[in-house]
Amino acid sequence: MKDEEIVQLYLMRSEQAIHVTAKQYGSYLHAIAQRILYNRLDAEEVVNDTYHGAWNAIPPKRPDSLRLFLCRITRNLSLDRLDYLLAKKRNADLEVLLEEVEDCIPTQMDVEQAVEEKQFAAVLNQFLSTLDSQSRMIFLERYWYIYSVREIAAHWNCSESKVKSNLFRTRKKLKLYLEQEGLAP
Repeated sequence: MKDEEIVQLYLMRSEQAIHVTAKQYGSYLHAIAQRILYNRLDAEEVVNDTYHGAWNAIPPKRPDSLRLFLCRITRNLSLDRLDYLLAKKRNADLEVLLEEVEDCIPTQMDVEQAVEEKQFAAVLNQFLSTLDSQSRMIFLERYWYIYSVREIAAHWNCSESKVKSNLFRTRKKLKLYLEQEGLAP
């Protein structure tokens, strides 16, 4: 079933929307939650909460991309769940991941003062569009989908050092791009 048809089911408040969403995106959403939480039961709970969140958000929202909409809900719920479970203790892998991009992007407070969230997202999307497709996907796999360097290297059939170099160069480009846009940290 196409995304537009699924969204239409949500808009009609048909319970079938959740069943179709689970069938079409369940394993994908579970993989995202699992990468963040490293716990199957917590990941299942987050995915179920994602369906509930989508049900409550559609309508009034009508997402352009259902997959990205669900991914964002799952990712945010997973990060919230991780904060709750660890209560100030950070997952070492996630902490390293956040430290890698810390120097490139402004803090949340700086973003709120400089531009609205949507404007920052637009600038970030503009930056991503300047990258070649492989660099863009490697960046997204690392910082959006939270893949390990090893998983990315296996996916692209290259060495881990090549992935690390690519990510380093992309972060440098991002920092320069944000400085040019007046959004440097």
